[in-house]
Amino acid sequence: MSDKCDINSPHEDVVKKLKKEMPDAQSFEKSAALFKALCDPTRSKIIWALDGNELCVCDLSELLGMTQSAISHQLSGLRKANMVKFRKSGKEVFYSLADEHIRIMLESGMEHANEKEDE
Repeated sequence: MSDKCDINSPHEDVVKKLKKEMPDAQSFEKSAALFKALCDPTRSKIIWALDGNELCVCDLSELLGMTQSAISHQLSGLRKANMVKFRKSGKEVFYSLADEHIRIMLESGMEHANEKEDE
């Protein structure tokens, strides 16, 4: 089976409709950046841990068995992608998810990854 059409006749009505509805290039780039940030297993673990929890770097370091420096590096990437937010309390910095969308993305990805493959 070929991935190509045997005929070269696009369905112009559908294509025209989709061209009007398609988000702009910047929206796709922002979306891709979110998925890129999640493609690292450590970042996914951090997102999972922050789902419903506010944790400091020390907590995440202990949980994931990594150095605080390594955790801080991963959190920096997640902050740049606007996936986590932080607040300072004295000398401590606590991290949490930026919004509900981040949790939904991770949960959807985990569900998809754990589905049985078609036989």
